[in-house]
Amino acid sequence: MRVGNYSLIIIAFFLIISCNQNGDGQEIINDGPIKVEIRKEGKAYQLYRGGQPYLFNGAGLSGDIKKFVEHGGNSIRTWAENSEILDIAHEHGVTVFMCFYIQPERHDMDYGDKEQVNKQFERVKKFVLANKDHPALLAWCIGNELNLNYTDPSVYDEVNRISKWIHEVDPNHPTTTTISSVNPEVVKDIKERAPSLDFLSVQVYGDLFVLQDLLQKSNWTKPYMVTEWGAIGHWEMKSTAWGAPLEQNSTEKAATYLKGYNKSIGPFGDQCIGNYVFLWGQKQERTPTWYGLFLKEGEETEVIDVIHYIWNDEWPQNRTPRLSAMYLNGKKADENVYLNAGYEYSASVATEDYDEDPLSFKWVIMKESTETKEGGDKEEVPEKLGVIESADQSSIVITAPEEEGAYRLFVYVYDGNNHAAHANIPFYVNQ
Repeated sequence: MRVGNYSLIIIAFFLIISCNQNGDGQEIINDGPIKVEIRKEGKAYQLYRGGQPYLFNGAGLSGDIKKFVEHGGNSIRTWAENSEILDIAHEHGVTVFMCFYIQPERHDMDYGDKEQVNKQFERVKKFVLANKDHPALLAWCIGNELNLNYTDPSVYDEVNRISKWIHEVDPNHPTTTTISSVNPEVVKDIKERAPSLDFLSVQVYGDLFVLQDLLQKSNWTKPYMVTEWGAIGHWEMKSTAWGAPLEQNSTEKAATYLKGYNKSIGPFGDQCIGNYVFLWGQKQERTPTWYGLFLKEGEETEVIDVIHYIWNDEWPQNRTPRLSAMYLNGKKADENVYLNAGYEYSASVATEDYDEDPLSFKWVIMKESTETKEGGDKEEVPEKLGVIESADQSSIVITAPEEEGAYRLFVYVYDGNNHAAHANIPFYVNQ
């Protein structure tokens, strides 16, 4: 998965300074490269930066870096090369896991076409030579999920060529590539064709809960990172009778993130040398709320509470509202809600707030997304048909759209402190 348009969306640009911190909070004053390496200590692997163990709190960032740092974050990743983010990160004492956009086969790349391949290689070379000595740089990532729907494993020959060349010109930063989930055949291709890589990066959603089984089946015993983990994927969830995937509400997602981290990431620091939660920002992918940890307007969801707890071993001072249930015409999302065009129906949400903050509500009807893209490719936001905002109404009456088809009803619950809960129910309108 990735952020659309292959670039990070950053709120503002900042001045460069030469002072940052390593993962233990130790100040590092350095305008040149800071050596990053993986050391094997007994049976365990440990990432070092500037000669010190680097224990980082990472996220895929497409939003406000200031808020990221305030919550305890100190390392971000990209999905394409971006020199500006290095300066911004350095200003805030943050490191960058820099990923190149290596064109995947599913984006019409032919790895048997030497002209195409060499043109890409030259682009990578130019970027590496210009940025390899930046003090914010943590590691080089050669391509994102190149295994997704691939048929030609020679893509990893090219990954290896790039990795070997990087090692020749940059002795200070390790190389890796990310893969979608963990498949033994893919891992075999990488082992055989890209031995120059220093570690493997895996990206798992629902599969996070079986990650250790997948690694064992793939016989991967070297260091790895989990460079995307988060909500259970839309392709992994159950769907309605008309094919609309069922999305967890914000409270269910928060529980999923915490359970997944505690089961498959936290206990395995001997081999898992880092992780990046997805997504510190907001994006449209099947719905506007599925993968982002924030709403479009910037409100934090309950998953942020969980990430804050993981990074700081304590909950934030003010918590996000919890949401226990949502109903439309007396039914939950998994009960195949059919409505008749033009008729009125009741909708309600059950919610509470840890801090007893007064809550307000917004209800939105949208058409169901018809996008069928994969790997996080950019999607258009579905048409919004109606918005109902209320100061204190946890239940409303809606009128079903006149046109037959698939829709979703969303509810957003705000606490007035920049936090929000959310849920949605897919429904189908019959004429």
